[in-house]
Amino acid sequence: MERLLQTPTYVVRARLGTLPQQLLLAVDTSNDAAWIPCAGCVGCPTSSAPPFDPAASTSYRSLPCGSPLCVQAPNAACPPGGKASRHLLVCLPSFKSLNFSGSGTLRLGRNGQPQRIKTTPLLANPHRSSLYYVNMTGIRVGRKVVPIPPPALAFDPATGAGTVLDSGTMFTRLVAPAYVAVRDEVRRRVGAPVSSLGGFDTCFNTTAVAWPPVTLLFDGMQVTLPEENVVIHSTYGTISCLAMAAAPDGVNTVLNVIASMQQQNHRVLFDVPNGRVGFARERCTAV
Repeated sequence: MERLLQTPTYVVRARLGTLPQQLLLAVDTSNDAAWIPCAGCVGCPTSSAPPFDPAASTSYRSLPCGSPLCVQAPNAACPPGGKASRHLLVCLPSFKSLNFSGSGTLRLGRNGQPQRIKTTPLLANPHRSSLYYVNMTGIRVGRKVVPIPPPALAFDPATGAGTVLDSGTMFTRLVAPAYVAVRDEVRRRVGAPVSSLGGFDTCFNTTAVAWPPVTLLFDGMQVTLPEENVVIHSTYGTISCLAMAAAPDGVNTVLNVIASMQQQNHRVLFDVPNGRVGFARERCTAV
């Protein structure tokens, strides 16, 4: 289940270097940096997609050891008074998925952004600066705001607690009290015998399920998720499950993660200079 939840769900074609070399990249908004598979990586898995070849790019340059980018690199090492003694080579895993089709768009920059889109402020956490924290104030199942203890949603930079938006996680994870509140209300509303499947604990073996919408409440906006954003259907039989789970043990046990399945068919605007993020419902195949 943990591996499934961490499988990248958005893959784009991008070009890097001079002359441009085409690469397949997974889009993950929770990563600190762009990790590119490079030619010459010893021990990396083979892939049908060629890696980036620095020697074939005329714009590729080695950075001085004092560069801020080098300092941020994990396990960076430099000889006295010189350039970096080695290149940073990172392996990306082989990837195949049946969970999405090849539709939708990734847009970078200011052009083409909608003028009318509801936004909520981004919250700064200096200890986890790469994460997009927002203030989720509640969750509604159908028309009912479910009872969630305030500490389960509270933002706390010291502990990492709060709510983040992450395209690199497949299914939303909620702090245990928040998840239990949502799960129990979904079960009550559906009113059918409950079963489990894999890591999902709220499944129903029937086609006659009326799934309630789930609405995420934020400062300044709310995002209503229809069935397609909250239900995963098994390929075997008629089982369907609530596509959410409780937060895992460890450092992220206090973190609510609004994941990629819940973001699908939405235009998500990350406006970092203005400290805000916006959501607008949009059918991606129509773009």
